[in-house]
Amino acid sequence: MEKVTFTDTTFRDAHQSLLATRVSTNELKEIAPLVDEVGYHAVEIWGGATYDACVRYLFEDPWERLDELRKRFKKTKIQMLLRGQNLLGYKHYADDVVELFVKKMADHGMDIVRIFDALNDFRNIEKTCKEVKKNGMHLQVALAYTISPVHNVEYFVSLAEKAVNLNADSLCIKDMAGLLTPGKAYELVKAIKERFDLPLEIHAHFTTGVADMSYIKAVEAGADILDTAISPLAYGTSQPAVESLWIALHDLGNAYEPDLKLLERIANYFEEVRKRHSDTDVKLTTTKPAILVNQIPGGMYSNLINQLKGQNALHLLNDVLEEVPRVRKDLGYPPLVTPTSQIVGVQAVLNVLSGERYKLITKEVERYVRGYYGKPPAEISPELKERILKDEKAITCRPADLLEPELDKAREKIGILAKTDEDLLTYILLGEVGKKYLLKKYEKELAVDFSTADEYSDTTAVYPI
Repeated sequence: MEKVTFTDTTFRDAHQSLLATRVSTNELKEIAPLVDEVGYHAVEIWGGATYDACVRYLFEDPWERLDELRKRFKKTKIQMLLRGQNLLGYKHYADDVVELFVKKMADHGMDIVRIFDALNDFRNIEKTCKEVKKNGMHLQVALAYTISPVHNVEYFVSLAEKAVNLNADSLCIKDMAGLLTPGKAYELVKAIKERFDLPLEIHAHFTTGVADMSYIKAVEAGADILDTAISPLAYGTSQPAVESLWIALHDLGNAYEPDLKLLERIANYFEEVRKRHSDTDVKLTTTKPAILVNQIPGGMYSNLINQLKGQNALHLLNDVLEEVPRVRKDLGYPPLVTPTSQIVGVQAVLNVLSGERYKLITKEVERYVRGYYGKPPAEISPELKERILKDEKAITCRPADLLEPELDKAREKIGILAKTDEDLLTYILLGEVGKKYLLKKYEKELAVDFSTADEYSDTTAVYPI
């Protein structure tokens, strides 16, 4: 059989999962040339929450990060995560925004684009997939893995078929909560590989403690690529450690011999990086097998705790953890990944705090039930639909079909602050947060008194995805 290869997540998902996405461009670019020597299949360096975190917390241009890392990865392909029609923001954007954003990704040298939709509603990724192929990048379509009465092997095989019909170059099973157990991994990978002759990558979080075992069973079934992180930024809510897994798979005859001395140098570097970010370190050193029951991803778990702390209601945590699966069932079993994890989590907290289920309903839940996020995997609770829709009907079209072109309006609204297309996209994706960043970026050039800039909300939650 072919030897398995590895994609490194250290530059994106690993520090997003463990350090709140706070590792700077300077810290990453310093070690990049050494990581380029490892022989990874690819290095995931961009997308997910990095765009938001660069602008919101680090005062960095995310496009400059992409450029700086692109220059340093001369041998290794670079990869990113894109949330379909949501791009790297938190809502659906019009097709003209998608076209410009994807073109700019290609212009800045992106190689591989992993695309997913939180509901596995592939109407929400059709446009981004088309634009990725049009711009000459490798299209990897991800199947968002979760557990429910409707999420069986046949369901995911049907998704894989849809991905093939979108001209995917490779497939990914994306397990954001650590729910993929070894037996299910073997069964699912085997079923997909028997049907489709495309490279299959496995992405899992170690939150429940089974990811490395699931990886080994996935390789036995024919998986081609595994997502891993360097050991100081592995495990917990991150991915399995590349060193341990590589050694194990080499021992089993499934991988080439690793350069452990090189990996040790990289690990030593990131051990110091993690120490510098102790203020945002989740400090999660144990696994949470209970997630296999309540199916709450690690990032969502920590956010629920923060929400309850803010309401002086941490004593209600167990009630909220029990309510989350009930809300998820009511909403048609969506996978708990951005943005559905936020939608389900906030509503569960409201249900518990108010003492009555759906006494208060968030605008996001209302929009979800009305169909503006797409089609759920299963039927929404009839009682909840009746409560929200009354005599109306949910939309059935692709949600983005209802959106008017955005670029010209946004360009007119932001004016001289958008000196480049990249600036314009930052404003469109991040709104007032993006505007404040641009004001500060061009403060001297525009002679703007930055102290008069509007304060912005910092309430947008970022979860591991």
